Amino acid sequence: MPKSISIVFPMYNEEESILPLLNATLPVVSKITKDYEIIFVDDGSKDKTPKILEQLKKEKNIKVYTLKKNSGKATALYVGFQKATKDIIVTMDSDLQDDPKEIPLLIEKIEEGYDFVNGWKKNKHVEHTSPIKRLSSITFNQMTKIVSGTNFNDYNCPFKAFRNEVAKDLFLYGDMHRYIPVQVANMGYKYTEVIVSNYPRKFGITKYGSKRIIKGFFDLITIKYLITYKNSPLHAFGTIGLLFGGLGMLCNFYLYITWLMGYGIGGRPLLFLAVLLTIIGLQFISMGLLGEMITNNITRDADNLIK
Repeated sequence: MPKSISIVFPMYNEEESILPLLNATLPVVSKITKDYEIIFVDDGSKDKTPKILEQLKKEKNIKVYTLKKNSGKATALYVGFQKATKDIIVTMDSDLQDDPKEIPLLIEKIEEGYDFVNGWKKNKHVEHTSPIKRLSSITFNQMTKIVSGTNFNDYNCPFKAFRNEVAKDLFLYGDMHRYIPVQVANMGYKYTEVIVSNYPRKFGITKYGSKRIIKGFFDLITIKYLITYKNSPLHAFGTIGLLFGGLGMLCNFYLYITWLMGYGIGGRPLLFLAVLLTIIGLQFISMGLLGEMITNNITRDADNLIK
């Protein structure tokens, strides 16, 4: 069995779910190991969540971190992962749609040698899910498979387990928590999926909205870029820059030959186009170089996100 476990719960306005969630989780985790911690990350809740968590953090093995403002699930997870101190990190949503009793299923896979275990809600409660949400979920998973070149069945399942170093290696911001499996796969870690249960939300309201569909499209473009060019932005911007710059040089060469033949080129629109293409090309190359500098100097401190 594992030496130690961290359970990370990101939450936003979950006042009714906190105690039932904790009561369902503690018996399971304490049975697996005595060396554990429960980490609640409050993403700027507006209800009684902060007050309840303030009382809970007095208890042994419970840690609470409150973000300065509502920053999104990815940021909440980032803080939880950075603050986790145990060997294995497990995370799930705080709305009781995931079953804490299934934590051992994920832990067993980590113990078998996997670095990351992704939950798969294969048998979702269809009667409690709108047709639009089901369709968007299917589309999201299929598009992510195609674009990322990975082969997970449920990319956005919140029930996951990691080795500590894997979770800390993730770059999470915006809505990038949806693409954790893609990041893990492209980092070269060993991963697998396990089927987990899914229950209808008992308390509160869903945080799912139509805006997520639009955001998901742009996030997909972002993750494709990060997969291909994260460590070498100059390759992306440089390629575009060479294309524009090359076209500009061809136009300039044509104009030069024309000038040698005795024709005037000063008033030709092609001259202005050639200069414009060359400048655009140089700008893209400069952006690539700037991206290289940023990539090699970027730092992010979880403490700066917490009150």
